[in-house]
Amino acid sequence: MLSDAAIEQVLQMIPHKKVGLLGDLFLDRYLDIDAALTEPSLETGLDAYQVVGVRSYPGALGTVVNNLVALGVGQVVPIALIGDDGEGYELRQRLKVMPGVVMDAIFARQGRRTPTYTKSMLCEAGKVPRELNRLDMKNRSRTPPEADQTVLRALPGLWPQLDALIVVDQVSETECGVVTTAVQQRLQELAERDPNRFVLADSRERIRQFRSVCLKPNRHECSAAAGSKADGWKEGAAILARQAGRSVFATASEEGIILVEPPRFEVKRIAAYPVAGPIDPVGAGDSCSAGIACAVVSGLSLPEAAAFGNLVASITVQQIGRTGTATPAEVRQRWAQVRREH
Repeated sequence: MLSDAAIEQVLQMIPHKKVGLLGDLFLDRYLDIDAALTEPSLETGLDAYQVVGVRSYPGALGTVVNNLVALGVGQVVPIALIGDDGEGYELRQRLKVMPGVVMDAIFARQGRRTPTYTKSMLCEAGKVPRELNRLDMKNRSRTPPEADQTVLRALPGLWPQLDALIVVDQVSETECGVVTTAVQQRLQELAERDPNRFVLADSRERIRQFRSVCLKPNRHECSAAAGSKADGWKEGAAILARQAGRSVFATASEEGIILVEPPRFEVKRIAAYPVAGPIDPVGAGDSCSAGIACAVVSGLSLPEAAAFGNLVASITVQQIGRTGTATPAEVRQRWAQVRREH
């Protein structure tokens, strides 16, 4: 599916591309805990874990930002709402040092929280770090109309400047994130007027509501779409493609990607690239999205783009205890390994 020429085409062209991202921008905060330093709390008698390192990364939509930057995209433009709070400050500081990230459309709002995933990593001698219970902080109240309007005004102005747009609808609670019903409708209007612009939507709970854009569901979301109408999640991918009127890249871990393209809506399997040893699947879907978008804007076919997304994901899942990314050097190295093994 891929070739040396295709890999180089992507890596040579993406420094000249501008990719936008619309959706929920989180802070991923990792607390590194040294198990050997654990001491009992005098007040409660419970173990008091000792944090010896704090690592912060942009998460959710920010995970895709990380991957686009690492791959070498020239300009990356997040369109998002965050809180006017300490986590928002920390998130902005991380984004500021990332080359090519344009922060003009990241809007801070008082009264809103910057969604944050805090991941405690227990580090024991001779063992792979183990993630303890995650602490989540996010907005559980409806996105205010004035904040919604800020995004609705920004999107049409940025649209013609972008070579591609990736949508990350991370927040499960209805109307509590960035991609509200009004934003989704505006996106559909823009996509219908400009069908040649590549838009790829990923939504944790509402993938079936998107129209006129490409979709990236997972196996579970495809099964939910199939319901009683079809037998199996692969048919669910075809149902989603027909509903959206665009291609679907359905991710299925070790099975790779099921690609469904109009107008025939045939189901094609794009094989994954197997990896050995421990894996960390956190963020793999986001790295796959970044790879797909980079490949499409560089002129690859959709099956080639799906294969490139699989290749990038096969790199990031091997990065344990952090949100993985893939650099051009790592892509070339991994591709050389794949060629040797096959």
